[in-house]
Amino acid sequence: MSQGDADTVVLVVEDDGCARAQCRHAARLSYRVLQAKDGTVALQLLAARPDISLLFTDVGLPGPYNGRQLADEARRRNPALKVLFTTGYARNAIVHHGRLDPGVELIVKPFSYAALAAKLRTVLEGK
Repeated sequence: MSQGDADTVVLVVEDDGCARAQCRHAARLSYRVLQAKDGTVALQLLAARPDISLLFTDVGLPGPYNGRQLADEARRRNPALKVLFTTGYARNAIVHHGRLDPGVELIVKPFSYAALAAKLRTVLEGK
């Protein structure tokens, strides 16, 4: 697995503690990682840490923001923020008729560390 930029900060938003730990560990192999258990905490971190380059969020989150709503609000505040969604479900708020909405990046759970590293790199590089 190739290394990412150790100065790049990724915010992992996942309500399941075990899944959050797995995502955090995998992303930490190449990037600095912050974590949040829900959209409210994520927005607080995004406001406090303008150095966050990528929001890596589960689609299904508890509370007032699902992953898509979180991404929309985060991008409203910071249009340059990159977003990568993850889900364990094939049908959700960002997949329609088997196709992703334009501009949406997604990695489906379960994923390998190598697959996550490659996807993070692709999203961050804008490829």
